[in-house]
Amino acid sequence: MSDDDAKIAVVRDILDSWSAQNWERVASLFAEDGVLHSVMSEPVVGRAAFAERLDTLHQGLERIQLHIKAIGVIDGRVFVERVDDFDVNGHHGEVPVVGILTVEDGRVTEWLEYYDRATLLRGMGVEEDFAAPAH
Repeated sequence: MSDDDAKIAVVRDILDSWSAQNWERVASLFAEDGVLHSVMSEPVVGRAAFAERLDTLHQGLERIQLHIKAIGVIDGRVFVERVDDFDVNGHHGEVPVVGILTVEDGRVTEWLEYYDRATLLRGMGVEEDFAAPAH
């Protein structure tokens, strides 16, 4: 197995474990000092903080499936285009996502997530005023 294939295997494993809601496995694939950064919010640093974030993220989650549309390695990082399809607290949502993951020694050391936060929140049944603030 090439280095790139090994990196893709780790990313597929973490995403498949997310879909299976195997949170312990997801956390185990995250490096001890790894960083999760959904770019519209503050980064989560370290496996312990990542595990806490997972606990928050799956509250009310009834079902989730991360559908991979494309995956590949560019300059040593794994790029994933996917659609997150989920049911949470009686609401259904689908959110297009691009993830860029750095994998070292079989663990994710950096995970960048790009998605539209308003689409995610609407899918979760969370209503916010997304209009620009008045000046």
